[in-house]
Amino acid sequence: MNFELTKEQQMIRDNVRKFAEAKIEPIAFQLDEKNIFPEEIVNEMGDLSIMGLPYPKEYGGAGKDVLSYAIAVEELSRVDAGVGVILSAHTSLGTWPIMEFGTKEQKEKYLVPLASGKKIAAFGLTEPNAGSDAGKTETTAVLEGDHYVINGSKVFITNADYADTYVIFAVTTPGLGTKGISAFIIEKGMDGFTFGTHYNKMGIRSSATAELLFKNLKVPKYNLLGKENEGFKIAMQTLEGGRIGIAAQALGIAQGAYEKALSYSKERVQFGKPISRQQSIAFKLADMATKIRAARFMVYSAAVLKQEHKNYGMESAMAKLYASDICLEVVNDAVQIYGGSGFIKGFPVERMYRDAKICTIYEGTNEIQRLIISNDILGKPKKEPIEENKENKVNKAKPITGNRRRVIIKEGSPKEKVDAFLNYIKSENIDINKSEASKGSIADADKVCSIGLGLKDKKDLPLIQSLADTVGAELGCSRPVAEEREWLPLDRYVGISGQKFGGTFYLAIGISGQVQHLKGIENAGIITAINIDEDAPIFKSSDYGIVGDLYEIVPLLIEALK
Repeated sequence: MNFELTKEQQMIRDNVRKFAEAKIEPIAFQLDEKNIFPEEIVNEMGDLSIMGLPYPKEYGGAGKDVLSYAIAVEELSRVDAGVGVILSAHTSLGTWPIMEFGTKEQKEKYLVPLASGKKIAAFGLTEPNAGSDAGKTETTAVLEGDHYVINGSKVFITNADYADTYVIFAVTTPGLGTKGISAFIIEKGMDGFTFGTHYNKMGIRSSATAELLFKNLKVPKYNLLGKENEGFKIAMQTLEGGRIGIAAQALGIAQGAYEKALSYSKERVQFGKPISRQQSIAFKLADMATKIRAARFMVYSAAVLKQEHKNYGMESAMAKLYASDICLEVVNDAVQIYGGSGFIKGFPVERMYRDAKICTIYEGTNEIQRLIISNDILGKPKKEPIEENKENKVNKAKPITGNRRRVIIKEGSPKEKVDAFLNYIKSENIDINKSEASKGSIADADKVCSIGLGLKDKKDLPLIQSLADTVGAELGCSRPVAEEREWLPLDRYVGISGQKFGGTFYLAIGISGQVQHLKGIENAGIITAINIDEDAPIFKSSDYGIVGDLYEIVPLLIEALK
């Protein structure tokens, strides 16, 4: 057993550290504050062969080992964890399954540009109703001739629309749970493949995280990765390696926070001496260093096991579990050592404190890691046999807003759609003719008209305000309209972290219907929607809806209600 790095591994550590300190550290605050994806930095990482460290040279990689890759993630995360996870998601999640399960043709077409850093990869498994329980996947892939037609969505996807190549998972044989899931390689730009808005995350803000949307996405049959219905196996094996990357990320965050705290404690003088010489602080530093050293050996040993093609699933789970847990402890102590300064933006430990938490969540929560470890120790419990769904239906979870009527008006002219819509509303005995608006908060309102990103320009807001006035409703909006575009005040934002609406009538205009928004209207009486996309999630959570251009529908609604 060798506890020292080879000269080559040490050289990789030194080079990546030098790169991170010279190129990333000076702009880390801006990347975090403005939520900027560092495209130029990632391009340079490709030029330096960092993006393909563990892959063979014949496929464009650097031909190094898994430990060298883990060291690179660690060193990047020591400075900026967002950049560290860009590399981890690209290398461990998006690229590895193509290397391991791809055909020769798939490797030549996709692996070469990924391993050489010319393109970026991403991995799409998680869905709104399929997080830790991947068996609840709802995205479907139906074989039609020489193509699979994919419909559904993925959430919390790292690298998102900055990636070029994606490995995603969909149900090909409904009713079989995890045994009916297949893996596919898809490309940005394919018809029917779009992206949701970027998440406004607490940490790792230099990485891009967004939703992947599939609407009748046609994927060539030869883009099936591995065999049909073996996608779950591919996903689980991929995640085993991915946990090494996240463990390395947590290790890097902890190392960076520890170094900052150590340096500060030597400079900060209280009671006539550096606080590092106060026993309470000295003991904190001792504990931090001990935890980091233990975590490093766990991470490195898992990487070596993977490189040697030995079983490493339990070890990678242990490394991810322990490294992320102690990372939280170390950054907490680092902030404590900084005192009030550690609570102020601009001090790296404040950012590291926010970055650390995600390491206990993604690539399998730490609760799932404990399940993996315990199953390895005790043996997996026997599962009840899966009864095939004779109606051949895909998993469908109950909508967030409960069971709704889902009457969606697609046919007819815009005027005919509006007339039909108003007849339905009339049948509910809801008066949406002009009445005195509450002029108060959205939470206290009886009626609300909310606008989303379907509105093209701020100058068009008076159109929506006019409809709200005509209906006698408060004007609301989706989170991006208030938070990112700043078109309306924050107290107009309806959603899980915004205003909650439980009144009689809610009209969502140009709002896609992401989970954050739906949680804010789950107790609404009647939910209605106007959206140009008939597959917009908002329709699945609505009572009535119109498929159409809001710029056509809204003026007609105003006219009909006057």
